[in-house]
Amino acid sequence: MLYTNNAPHMTLDSYNVARCVPTAFAGGTTNARGDNDGTSDPYTLFTVTGDVLVRIFGVCTTTLLGNSATIEVGVAGNTAGLIAQETATDIDANGIYLSATQVAGTVALATVPGPFLIVNGLDIIETIGTADITAGNIYYVCLWRPLSPGAKVVPTTSG
Repeated sequence: MLYTNNAPHMTLDSYNVARCVPTAFAGGTTNARGDNDGTSDPYTLFTVTGDVLVRIFGVCTTTLLGNSATIEVGVAGNTAGLIAQETATDIDANGIYLSATQVAGTVALATVPGPFLIVNGLDIIETIGTADITAGNIYYVCLWRPLSPGAKVVPTTSG
């Protein structure tokens, strides 16, 4: 049986777009985004309902700072499952965070990670490892399709 979404803007060859624009990293502040092992680590980027197919990438607006800090995007139990771990200081302004190597400024859609299947409403999270990310910012874009009735992806912070 083929599941179809009744949204008028949705076809089987298109994606819905969700954009999460969190506050800047401030890992030197207890429990702020970027505080390794603080209450905001992991940071929930997107709340997922049901089963979805996704492609995801990050856009760095301000170069990241944090000696030996790492960053990755995934789901609980597979924290680097969507975007591989990268050393934070290797992510620069205007970089597109796709994998363990960022791309400067532009990239073909075919190179954006995915499509990935996310099941049972597992939320998409950003995890900081090793040390704090003390400054910088990345926002994320999630291209998604529903695979089960009522499935959706909602950014936790939009802009």
